Amino acid sequence: MSNSFDDIPFFDEEPQAPRKPAAGAPAAGGLAARAMAARDGGRRPDYLSGLNPEQTDAVETLEGPVLVLAGAGTGKTRVLTTRIAHILNTNRAFPSQILAVTFTNKAAREMKERIAVLVGGAVEGMPWLGTFHSIGVKLLRRHAELVGLRSDFTILDTDDVVRLIKQLIQAEGLDDKRWPAKQFAGMIDTWKNKGLGPADIPEGDARAFANGRGRELYFAYQNRLSTLNACDFGDLLMHPIAIFRKNPDLLKEYHGRFRYILVDEYQDTNTAQYMWLRLLAQRPKGEPQNVCCVGDDDQSIYGWRGAEVDNILRFEKDFPGAKVIKLERNYRSTAHILGAAAHLITHNEGRLGKTLFTDRSDPEDVKVQVHASWDSEEEARAIGEEIEQLQRDKHKLNDMAILVRASFQMREFEDRFVTLGLNYRVIGGPRFYERLEIRDAMAYFRLVAQPADDLAFERIINTPKRGLGDTTVRALHDYARARDIPMLAAAADIIETDELKPKARKALFDVIQSFRRWQGLLENTPHTELAETILEESGYTDMWKNDKTAEAPGRLDNLKELIRSMDNFESLRGFLEHVSLVMDAEQNEDLDAVSIMTLHSAKGLEFDTVFLPGWEEGLFPHQRSLDESGRAGLEEERRLAYVGITRAKRRCHIWFVSNRRIHGLWQSTIPSRFLDELPETHVEVAETEQSYGGYGRGGYGQSRFDKADPFQNSYSTPGWKRAQQNKTDATRDNWGTRSGHAVERIGYGESGPRGRTIEGELVAKSTSAEPSKFKTGDRVFHMKFGNGNIVGIEGNKLTIDFDRAGQKRVLDGFVERV
Repeated sequence: MSNSFDDIPFFDEEPQAPRKPAAGAPAAGGLAARAMAARDGGRRPDYLSGLNPEQTDAVETLEGPVLVLAGAGTGKTRVLTTRIAHILNTNRAFPSQILAVTFTNKAAREMKERIAVLVGGAVEGMPWLGTFHSIGVKLLRRHAELVGLRSDFTILDTDDVVRLIKQLIQAEGLDDKRWPAKQFAGMIDTWKNKGLGPADIPEGDARAFANGRGRELYFAYQNRLSTLNACDFGDLLMHPIAIFRKNPDLLKEYHGRFRYILVDEYQDTNTAQYMWLRLLAQRPKGEPQNVCCVGDDDQSIYGWRGAEVDNILRFEKDFPGAKVIKLERNYRSTAHILGAAAHLITHNEGRLGKTLFTDRSDPEDVKVQVHASWDSEEEARAIGEEIEQLQRDKHKLNDMAILVRASFQMREFEDRFVTLGLNYRVIGGPRFYERLEIRDAMAYFRLVAQPADDLAFERIINTPKRGLGDTTVRALHDYARARDIPMLAAAADIIETDELKPKARKALFDVIQSFRRWQGLLENTPHTELAETILEESGYTDMWKNDKTAEAPGRLDNLKELIRSMDNFESLRGFLEHVSLVMDAEQNEDLDAVSIMTLHSAKGLEFDTVFLPGWEEGLFPHQRSLDESGRAGLEEERRLAYVGITRAKRRCHIWFVSNRRIHGLWQSTIPSRFLDELPETHVEVAETEQSYGGYGRGGYGQSRFDKADPFQNSYSTPGWKRAQQNKTDATRDNWGTRSGHAVERIGYGESGPRGRTIEGELVAKSTSAEPSKFKTGDRVFHMKFGNGNIVGIEGNKLTIDFDRAGQKRVLDGFVERV
């Protein structure tokens, strides 16, 4: 984070460590406290029993700023709740004088329940225990008039915000398709997370939307919110920040109100949350700063949504004289698991430093296992077999988890487990085939294969937006029911009448023509190419490419994986049948089932056995993180690896593959650099028969982690150096074919021809060995995209720069020379 926060004007004096309790707070050694001690016979409260020395220190250090660095599995939640109980039990503050902030409503409820167990009904008097936003609402309701609102203001949800912005864009005479409201809503949310109002956004950001009118629209949006007596979620922090900055006397009142401030998961705070907290916690000289932040800099993994790890790293600078207490004694994992994770994270420079350890002795403590498989299909098969073996050994499926870097990796595990009859559940999101973008794509495919599928028709008729709203759909539905025909057929009939407005008839005509064209290709066009063509020509791919939300890249990755998965089937109908069987698999929360989730969703969870697939360069660490954030992105990826390993209690299996389908082509992959950062003393190569020729072993025979004789080939160097060494070979060598697909060896960085590499575009590999009848520079016509010039040719696939639609990739059978 920028050092600009050093310039935020809070008070004239520099903050100092507190000296005396604030007036009005119960005296720690007063009559009430002494009476309670006498009642208990002078013995320590029961809630302090069982705490280790570091935890006890964190609970009993109640004066001055405290940072509790709580490593994974070190009892962070117990320390936080016990600290609050201790404040109340020792009469240091009234319940209403404690500000306790969490990140989720669930965490707030659990904290309240735990405190209630320790101190009873006193917790009911804690009105300031909640999330940043829930507390922000309370503050804003009390002082709404100071930012031009009434206390009964409305909080707009995401859909309301997008609708409001769309109205503003249209009112300014701008094309809302060219400048999507959803995109600008995402930009505003990002700005507010950074604490930036309309006047504060960088000039480059302001010019990035609506031909340089971003700032103007942001001002208009905030003015409109004020007129409507409304605010969005970002305002729940932005408005209190503005109120406190403009009203120092009011801020001092809250300084007096909040005797103690506690913050959970401090490493996940964004800039606005940091500014809000700093205003409330930093006090003028001589006033107490009893702020306690609990977090783990090594588990800061949400930078992609605005979290700033620098917030926790700069705590001692923000609060001079702060006491830092490290919780390093782990109660979850084995010594080998902790040793592997601890050694890995030491490669990060941006950290405060701590080393997890355990006092427990486990006779079954096994090293972290590293496995190599030929490809991702074998990876899923091997992990499935490992799970079946554990199940035969009486281990519960509920105690196992597969943690993936990207959601598209889930698909192969879901398919494999359905084949094996293994129960599974997807945590933190829908199953692969239940995801919005996959359901939309499948609806297109179903309607092409079965034109009578009215449910599919209703799902996609206005996705992407075509101006065919609910009124048109109702008219089509009524027309189809009255004549007992499918809705697609009804659409073809109704456009010949005047029952719809001309604009709706034109949009329907285009849809019908597209479906007729796709259905004509169903029997003679490879189904993967047809599927890609459908998503491209329908505008569905472009819809997500133009979506600037944080979720859009992941949705595009999932669509790529969907196209890739279709290669395993002979026809589109065969694939659709398979998906129906997968979707029919029971999702019962009470079943004994393997958990599948992303690494981000796994934070805070623990399992006896953890599988970590996909440890390859470009996937983990993810190339997008490296491209967008450089070293900071790499360090966050390494923290994510650390989080993954520390979810395991007894067994941890890491997997990488030698070949993975990327952009529709089988490509040789490079093992993740993180593998080379794992310590030999705690990690070993698994002895398996699945990997080809013992890949992952020195000279393809000796373990990379054995001390006696490390690799004697190019893989003896760390992953990054290894990638650079192989880069030249990567652009030259080809490893033949597998399953009819080119297997291209690539290095870390540029490679040879790889199909489409533009971010967000789908690829189905050309199946034609015949050269195209067209040549670069030809002027051609496409029924959907109009006229354009051919700028590239690969087999029977053309890259065409269309006059209106921009650059697209299409099969040469869909165009004709002009």
